[in-house]
Amino acid sequence: MTEEMIKSITEKIGDAFYTLESKQFRANYTELKTEFESIYPNFNIAYSYKTNYIPKLCKIVNELGGFAEVVSDMEMDIALRAGVKSQNIIWNGPVKNPEKVEQLLVAGGTVDIDSAYEIELIAEIARKHTDCKLNVGIRCNFDVNDGVVSRFGFDTESEDFLKAAALFEKYDNLHLMSMQCHFATRRLDTWRPRAEGMLALIDRMGIVPERIDLGGGLFGKMADSLKSQFDCEIPTYRQYAQAVAPIFARRFKDTVKKPMLLIEPGSALVGDCMHFISKVVSIKEVRGKNIATLLGSIYNINPTLNKKNPPIKVYPMGGEQKEYADLDFGGFTCIESDYLYRHYNGKLAVGDMVAFGNVGSYSVVLKPPFILPNFPIIDISDGGIEIVKRGETFDDLFRTFEF
Repeated sequence: MTEEMIKSITEKIGDAFYTLESKQFRANYTELKTEFESIYPNFNIAYSYKTNYIPKLCKIVNELGGFAEVVSDMEMDIALRAGVKSQNIIWNGPVKNPEKVEQLLVAGGTVDIDSAYEIELIAEIARKHTDCKLNVGIRCNFDVNDGVVSRFGFDTESEDFLKAAALFEKYDNLHLMSMQCHFATRRLDTWRPRAEGMLALIDRMGIVPERIDLGGGLFGKMADSLKSQFDCEIPTYRQYAQAVAPIFARRFKDTVKKPMLLIEPGSALVGDCMHFISKVVSIKEVRGKNIATLLGSIYNINPTLNKKNPPIKVYPMGGEQKEYADLDFGGFTCIESDYLYRHYNGKLAVGDMVAFGNVGSYSVVLKPPFILPNFPIIDISDGGIEIVKRGETFDDLFRTFEF
């Protein structure tokens, strides 16, 4: 980005916006897939829609042969609207719309059951569609020594897990498509226990599904300034691949029909593919503290409120800059804790534009309709301005209300 590009964009769409680099997203996807495939060729990626469901990104994954990993009927509809075939959609998540589950299963998609209430739901669908093969998976929950008791999936030592597994013996038209696990901890040392735990489980069950899905929870690429704020090493794609793919390669070395190894990255692919750029509206000093207010909010860049400072760059496009120490960038909301960045040291002026990096993960999908509608998203990969989401309007937010 240059000051000239930013000026051109602001003249067209306003003083706050997201930029998307779809070419970087494509490159990340290709690199991650290549690292795993080079060790275990029967590998694929199911992109986590909940992380960032910009349709252009979903279409890129589909074009590259990946799967859509969805957790709601809304996300399933996004995938279908983006041209994804039903057989390439995987539905996870703790709450599922029964009618949509039936629709996806009958169309050839995969549903990974997460909780006991889904057992009877799947059984009912199986009884209703006896002439249709239904692809079902089981979400598995076991200890990977990450210090977290995950709420997703069946405890593999529980009676409910055995009941879920028994479905495939009771109904001939149910096909065990996958065994899946998901652990949110992104540390590298939790990945080998995932792989070993899943392989030990299928050995115990005496059956190998078509897919063994290790879920998401991977770090992506980021600037050193962001890496330094984590309390663990930030692994590369290659390190993740080397942690688990050799285990599968050894385990299925002499197997003719090898199961597909699947992962469900979101942040790892899209985190570094977006920036949020916003104008400095005011700068003031309050009891010795310098505070700049932006046309943007913490909810635009970090709605999970993890208190980490993103990479930042100031474009001098306002008045005469002054040198500041320990300045905080505040947001447009009336929430006291709304700060986009803390402890900035450097030059700044009213009218400058500030770019925040690594905002591709959860920013767009979690931003609430609070005080202001959300801002436009433009793809700048080809050096131009392609609007992939226009700015939201009053009517977008309030058409469901009665006045």
